[in-house]
Amino acid sequence: MYAFVDRPVKSLCNGGRFLLWAMRAWVHAAERGRCPPQVLHRGFAAVDAASALPDFHVAMALLAGDAVETLLLAPMPCLQISEDEAILLGLWRDFSLGSSANARATLAFLAEGESVGPIANAMGAAVYRLVAAGFDMPALAAGAMTHQESPK
Repeated sequence: MYAFVDRPVKSLCNGGRFLLWAMRAWVHAAERGRCPPQVLHRGFAAVDAASALPDFHVAMALLAGDAVETLLLAPMPCLQISEDEAILLGLWRDFSLGSSANARATLAFLAEGESVGPIANAMGAAVYRLVAAGFDMPALAAGAMTHQESPK
């Protein structure tokens, strides 16, 4: 989490920026009563990651519905990473590194007990599919990037 909190969005690798956009867009759509997968489909499809959208949606829906406290994400145009966004990015990073035990321990603080497993499964599957689409998800582990890398 501390690798991300209060950092500029532009410091994230492409995969991190995509995840942050997707999380913010999911919340934005849900708050407006729109179907998040429908709103996000074009963006996921544009980067050949449409197969990750169902699992991403399940993870976000479970986090939204079963969180111990409401997770607050910044508005779309915000240039800084908020605290809750940093926590979520840390979870995505842990799953991308195969550190599911760390991620599950963090999820246990965020969500109701019976939701931890399904959230973890959905996040892990989404990361797997994002990697298959060409995203360098382990680059999230670097925290802040000082350069722009490949298109995904």
